[in-house]
Amino acid sequence: MGFFSTILGFCGFGVGISIGLVAGYFLFIYFQPTDVKDPEIRPLVEQDSETLQRMLPEIPLWVKNPDYDRIDWLNMFIQYMWPNLDKAICKTAKNIAKPIIAEQIPKYKIESVEFEALTLGSLPPTFQGMKVYVTDEKELIMEPCIKWAGNPNVTVAVKAFGLKATVQVVDLQVFASPRITLKPLVPTFPCFANIYVSLMDKPHVDFGLKLFGADLMSIPGLYRFVQELIKDQVANMYLWPKTLEVPILDPSKAFKRPVGILHVKVVRAMKLKKKDLLGASDPYVKLKLTEDKLPSKKTTVKHKNLNPEWNEEFNVVVKDPQSQALEIHVYDWEQVGKHDKMGMNVVPLKELTPDETKVLTLDLLKNMDLNDAQNEKSRGQLVVELTYKPFKEEDLPKSFEDTKTVQKAPDGTPAGGGVLVVMVHEAQDVEGKHHTNPFVRIIFRGEEKKTKHVKKNRDPRWEEEFTFMLDEPPTNDKLHVEVVSTSSRMGLLHPKESLGYIDINLSDVVSNKRINEKYHLIDSKNGRVQIELQWRTS
Repeated sequence: MGFFSTILGFCGFGVGISIGLVAGYFLFIYFQPTDVKDPEIRPLVEQDSETLQRMLPEIPLWVKNPDYDRIDWLNMFIQYMWPNLDKAICKTAKNIAKPIIAEQIPKYKIESVEFEALTLGSLPPTFQGMKVYVTDEKELIMEPCIKWAGNPNVTVAVKAFGLKATVQVVDLQVFASPRITLKPLVPTFPCFANIYVSLMDKPHVDFGLKLFGADLMSIPGLYRFVQELIKDQVANMYLWPKTLEVPILDPSKAFKRPVGILHVKVVRAMKLKKKDLLGASDPYVKLKLTEDKLPSKKTTVKHKNLNPEWNEEFNVVVKDPQSQALEIHVYDWEQVGKHDKMGMNVVPLKELTPDETKVLTLDLLKNMDLNDAQNEKSRGQLVVELTYKPFKEEDLPKSFEDTKTVQKAPDGTPAGGGVLVVMVHEAQDVEGKHHTNPFVRIIFRGEEKKTKHVKKNRDPRWEEEFTFMLDEPPTNDKLHVEVVSTSSRMGLLHPKESLGYIDINLSDVVSNKRINEKYHLIDSKNGRVQIELQWRTS
């Protein structure tokens, strides 16, 4: 009887399950609940503060503040690189801490302080956003917002009086808003010379501290005391305007500043070979230092003369006398077409004795290739006088901050006068109606100077410097600066057009010694040009 009861029980269970599944399926399909409403979708701006707080318990800074940029790419990069960054940072921290610990422990009669464990854990810091400032100086300013809730393991063993104590730092949290300044920007990789770090607010630091396995932060009053102590100590060292300076590049190699003046006197040329089929040549001389972006210096043209005399003098700024050389080219001027090369030569500056005039008679060559047989052909000679005058040691800037100060005028500056230095940095949003190949014209007291042409660029950058030797301060003078575009095609229709101009009153630069500003161009919709002016006196 019990056997049949068991068989019938299993059959009843199977039939009951089957009937229940079928009935439930039909009820689910054909009967809809009447108390369920469709979800209402509303934009975030219409939500109240409590709803937003529930939806977004921690709103990123780039959402709350439009000045901050979103930098998820940097967080992703740090996340992938964190295992390697962890090892590198810990190794650097040990190397920095060892000499400091060795210097301090004798003062407290401690035998040794060693790291038993040092790792930053598996959780990298995150950047909530970053603000970038643009200035007229050669610098880049960034303000990231950093949050790090890490799981580091920092265990330090301290031995003193025969006893050993182990201190462990765990559950570290750091919230900070540093200001990172890269300056000055230089043309040498990594393109900046120093890193300056300062804190804009007191940082939030939270951590656990274990001694012999017991949590010291659970002691009443100790947690708040340690928090305030760390904030005050860090703020006293690095709270803005105080900074931590980290040098990256050697100043002398990173930013080549002027160290002297080369006086060049082009005296005469002899026995030049004529280039014209009819009549003699029309020679002139071009001078330029290697590794220099400034335009070449030119003599006047001596028409129909194969033994011309110029007796013209030029001053060239020297930045590295050990590597720079003076390039001298002689050309035959042509009224139409390209000017013919008559010869050239090079004089390394390291062969010149400072403050000593050297008269050189140079054989003109086709090029500087010593193995070129055509250099054996006579092309004439050129006589020049060279004098290298280095600046005095006290006149040279000692640091990058000193580069903002105005240098003294070179020897030979008229008494009561000085040197007006015009530095053309860049322009922005300049655009012509027919073409945009901009260059800058500078007109001062009837003397005109030009920068190089930049083709098809609305935001050109020149970084060129021009000097004017004056007998008296230009207190009542104005400097005319004009951005001009020339057509790159041959033709008489619209060969040149003005992209805007500005007349700068020089009384301010005489009183302030240095001005670096961006000027809005007249007759231009949005164009601006950055000009730096210096008034150097002896």
